[in-house]
Amino acid sequence: MSILLSQKLRFTVAFATLFLISFASNSVYTRSGSKHLAQKHPSVEENFALPQQQMTLALNQANQMNPFIVQQTSYQNTGEQNTPSSTRQDLVLGTPSYRVIDELQNYKFSIYGSDILTPGKLPTVKVDFNQANLLTVLVNTTKYFQEYSNQDPQILRTGLLGTQGITVQDILNTLDFMIAILQEDIANGRHTRLQDPNFINTHFRVIKWSASNPQNPGQKKLRITKYAVFTHRGSHTKTSTFNTPLYSLKSNIGSNKFYTKYTKQDVLSGIYEPSGKEQGKVEPIAYLTRNGLEEALMEGTILVNFTDGSKAFFNIDRNNEMPYIRGLPAREQKRYWYFRQVDAIKGYGYKIDAKISILPGVTFAGDVLNIGLGKVIMTEYTQGGRKHLHLGVIADTGGAFLPNLYQLDFLAGIFQNQKDFEQHSSELPDYMTAYILVKK
Repeated sequence: MSILLSQKLRFTVAFATLFLISFASNSVYTRSGSKHLAQKHPSVEENFALPQQQMTLALNQANQMNPFIVQQTSYQNTGEQNTPSSTRQDLVLGTPSYRVIDELQNYKFSIYGSDILTPGKLPTVKVDFNQANLLTVLVNTTKYFQEYSNQDPQILRTGLLGTQGITVQDILNTLDFMIAILQEDIANGRHTRLQDPNFINTHFRVIKWSASNPQNPGQKKLRITKYAVFTHRGSHTKTSTFNTPLYSLKSNIGSNKFYTKYTKQDVLSGIYEPSGKEQGKVEPIAYLTRNGLEEALMEGTILVNFTDGSKAFFNIDRNNEMPYIRGLPAREQKRYWYFRQVDAIKGYGYKIDAKISILPGVTFAGDVLNIGLGKVIMTEYTQGGRKHLHLGVIADTGGAFLPNLYQLDFLAGIFQNQKDFEQHSSELPDYMTAYILVKK
């Protein structure tokens, strides 16, 4: 009897303690201005579009990296990533914060989602985009979720939008709904309802995304940079003009990651060329000018017009796992990319054969780990004294976006040279109001 009473007493004390912790945590969450808080992970809902067994495995993996798990103990910095010193998870009331991670999934900082994501409403001006191109990219992005979620569970992260109660399933529902609307409207030969801001405001949550830039705290609008695919003259063989190789890793390298030992400068010094220390380990697939190589490395894709009259797209495949350093001049960057020939412009993908085929004018590159793949983005800007709205989807990424909560890169088109690209880009502002659309 005394043992039972003691157990009840301990249970009562434990319950009271948990209640006090929950109350205290709620008080912490309601304080304004603080951005370094405990985290909470809403679970990722099941993706109906995927086979049950595959999706279950993928979601289990995703739950292990859920960015909102609250730890009642402090975090210990291991030098590689911040890991909880206790694995006990408790429910905490209040507005959750989000743990921002970098390209290597190392913890960087925490931020309130509500600090940069707020309810919005589109102005009543026609939305501009190419219907057929947007439909293609939406379909290709959805297909990536369907086919590669098991191999690439990072795309199942709820990310920053999880702080607003938005799940991966919500994003998939958004893509499916927009695909259905576009298919129906195109089949009926009419302007799509997705060009009507009233339709968008009625059927979607319009979430205003304000910039969060540690280097520029006063920045509110998103910086919208532009990228492009450039056409370059090139050669299948080395010449005095086209003397800089574009290399491809051979398919039989297996787990041998020899290429991670060498910087871009090492590669260009000739280590893979005849008489070089690693000769024969990679394959030259085109020869460009030096400037052509730098543009290929920066943009990710180029279209090469060969001297023999043939042409081909080439896309980045794997890099040497050296980080891109923001602000460092291109030729001084140590990161180097190996390329593969592809059949279209390619965006995000965990490997070259899985990359999403993308099109200009409707594609954004962004932070797929923290903002998320497949987020539908509406940009608002003023040009010529008139407001404009433009619609696209995050279907690409890059080293400059991991992490990056204040910038998107817009795929502007295919250009003959930098002059044409810069003239086109100058017609668009560098900063825009941005919204994320989620089907209600």
